[in-house]
Amino acid sequence: MSLLAEPASAARARHILCMKWGTKYGPEYVNRLYAMVRRHLRGEFGFVCLTDDGAGIRSEVQCLPIPPLALPAGIPERGWNKLLTFSADLHGLQGTALFLDVDVVITAGLDEFFTHPGEFLIIHDYKRPWRVTGNSSVYRFELGAHADVLEHFRGHCAQLRAQFRNEQAYLSDFLHRQGKLQYWPAAWCPSFKYHGIPPWPTNYWRPPVLPAGARIVIFHGECNPPDALAGRRNRRWRHIRPAAWVAEHWRE
Repeated sequence: MSLLAEPASAARARHILCMKWGTKYGPEYVNRLYAMVRRHLRGEFGFVCLTDDGAGIRSEVQCLPIPPLALPAGIPERGWNKLLTFSADLHGLQGTALFLDVDVVITAGLDEFFTHPGEFLIIHDYKRPWRVTGNSSVYRFELGAHADVLEHFRGHCAQLRAQFRNEQAYLSDFLHRQGKLQYWPAAWCPSFKYHGIPPWPTNYWRPPVLPAGARIVIFHGECNPPDALAGRRNRRWRHIRPAAWVAEHWRE
């Protein structure tokens, strides 16, 4: 059976969702993400990339168009497009979806991301854990079950963009108010920036580590996987040594 084919019961179908729009990330990010999922997720699953350009993406990935959100032109990119994953009907997909940012590095098993209890699961914010805000690099939900997230945003777009800095802050607040927001176990989805880079000044002689218990390492803010491999940060006076372990996992 094709990896894109759904099991007999669509309600039990598993989908990996990712999004790629614009030119920040090339097709190699999607291709490597698929390869990492295939190595670490047992059994059948569908892999869907919502994108405005499917050129160069491997054939195992089902490329589907990004539904329109009709945001005002010229506003800062704050991840609002991710809210489209909560469409009432997302290209007819049914079942459980695990959304992954294209720049994550998967290092261990994913099976429990589909079995861990909870209606909606997301990473808890690393920097300010006293807030309800989640990091939407990794979240799981039932397709079509939270269409009110998107409907409310469409109806109050300007107000919500003024109130919330980005999509994950709005999403977390909305589902928290409904009592549906839950978090992954803390060790599963560490941050490369906060948990992998050694503290100053040891970052000058110690390479970044793979945090214990990590399953999906999140790259945000200063580095993406190629930067980590090369020992690069995009902030002046911040130094890292090459993270050799990234090469073992971030590959096709």
